[in-house]
Amino acid sequence: MLKPDPNISQSQPIIRQLNETAINQIAAGEVVERPASAIKELVENAIDAGASRIDVEYADGGKRLIQVTDNGCGIAAEDLALAMSRHATSKIDGSDLLNIQSFGFRGEALPSLGAVGKLTLTSRTATGSGAELQVMGGKLSPVRPAAMQPGTRATLRDLFYATPARLKFLRSDRAEAQAIADVVKRLAMAEPAIAFSLRDTGTDRMVFQVQAEQGDMFSALRGRLGQIMGRDFVDNAIPVDAEREGVSLTGFAGLPTYSRGAAVAQYLFVNGRPVRDKLLLGALRGAYADFLSRDRHPAVALFVECDPTLVDVNVHPAKSEVRFREPAMVRGLIVSGLRHALAEAGHRASTTVSSAALGAFTPETPSQPRIYQMDRPRNAPGYSGLAETDTMFDPQPSARMEEAPQLEAQHRPLGAARAQLHENYILSQTEDGLVIVDAHAAHERLVYEKLKAQMAETGVRAQALLIPEVISLSDGDIALLMEQNETLTQMGLSIEPFGQGAVAVQSVPALLGHVDVQRLVLDIVDELSDGGTQQSLQAQLDAILSRVACHGSVRTGRQMQAEEMNALLREMEATPHSGQCNHGRPTYVSLAMTDIEKLFGRT
Repeated sequence: MLKPDPNISQSQPIIRQLNETAINQIAAGEVVERPASAIKELVENAIDAGASRIDVEYADGGKRLIQVTDNGCGIAAEDLALAMSRHATSKIDGSDLLNIQSFGFRGEALPSLGAVGKLTLTSRTATGSGAELQVMGGKLSPVRPAAMQPGTRATLRDLFYATPARLKFLRSDRAEAQAIADVVKRLAMAEPAIAFSLRDTGTDRMVFQVQAEQGDMFSALRGRLGQIMGRDFVDNAIPVDAEREGVSLTGFAGLPTYSRGAAVAQYLFVNGRPVRDKLLLGALRGAYADFLSRDRHPAVALFVECDPTLVDVNVHPAKSEVRFREPAMVRGLIVSGLRHALAEAGHRASTTVSSAALGAFTPETPSQPRIYQMDRPRNAPGYSGLAETDTMFDPQPSARMEEAPQLEAQHRPLGAARAQLHENYILSQTEDGLVIVDAHAAHERLVYEKLKAQMAETGVRAQALLIPEVISLSDGDIALLMEQNETLTQMGLSIEPFGQGAVAVQSVPALLGHVDVQRLVLDIVDELSDGGTQQSLQAQLDAILSRVACHGSVRTGRQMQAEEMNALLREMEATPHSGQCNHGRPTYVSLAMTDIEKLFGRT
């Protein structure tokens, strides 16, 4: 026998109007998820108020104290109580919700904060006197006079004291403090002309402080990003400036070789508003898919600007997601804009690669004092017996590399090849240092770019095999290949079914020359299996071309002549993206003479 549900009243339910405090507490659950959310709302109010300086303080991860002080326009004493009412705002008049040009507009932040914490709002306009209003658990106290410079100070104590269950879901003070720093840094990036400070009063520590930046948009943004993301990012990022159908994309994008192991350095903004939007993040991954492996993530600070009527920011109370009227166009702008900017960087690789290489060098620390040959007496043990006219090194002709290329090659960015190390690494001399090139990785990128260019123009030229290569595969793998048969043929790879459990390869891309056909086909099958249905067709094509290029590049262990090495260097200089291989790893390391001399203590 079914028992009645104790949660369901057996009598007729009664519809009631919730009181204002309960309504505000419910709204706070959406607007104020954690201390960082409260700070975000208060800082955005300060930006909307026209502040040129915003100071943020917190204690115990924001649980005990949050305070935001600005020098904006302030709130008149007679409007303080109205500001604490739900849906009371000075940002919009409600006539056009599609034309939002401010951070805040819902009128929910202040009443929500006052409903779950102890909020004190102190403010003064430029022509009025200071006033203060306290709200505790949704209950307002009378407005009273207060000493205050023009601007507003919002002080929130004991967050969630009125809803103690919410406190159980907060993380440690350290984690909440990190979230606060991330929020304030994002807003500081969006507003380079505003000075920001963030202080942990619990430990009396200044987390970060930035001054207002001057100059044009790019120079101001570069300065602000250098203060927040670090000089390494600015030194290894390229400017992005693209526009399509009234939508613009600006900012800075890190070089592929300046990638991160997690998506922690991706800052995206829409009309100045920091967002974490799936469409934008997906477009970012697509733009870098050709240059990074799946476990690496780019570092960017990108700003999308458009007419407010072309984007809906009222999707969620937190306003971290947006909806574009033309999402495909915006995605295409991001992908094409980033790829064009990366192509403009040419063969450039990040400076952090050279720094890491220098860090790998360690000076010798002998246990005994070093005795040089010139200081050793002739009858001392270990003396070589060389006469003063003897040479210390007399390389055999077979070990000596061919005469170096012409001196003018040293003035090229990648210099003139001098030697090959371990049958893979090219040692090149430049005007002010040396370059070490990974020949296999560099040639892999060059072959890949050629294949893409051929594919885009006329399709990859095919070289018919004298005897077709028969390869045994499972039925599932054969089905994968046959589904992409038309595309593979366009790539110069002609494959046909050959009886039960096998395929016959009729031709391969001519650009590859001699290639292990079976290994090539197996790698393509792995790429198709790994991609599944989640990758777009273009992404799968690029991944397959990348695998094909790997088989056509210079193999490790092959000795190269001077002409070959110099030809590779010149082609790298002329090919976009040649600073990294198809997986985002650097293809060369550049060391300046000043750095090399430091290793030997010559400076």
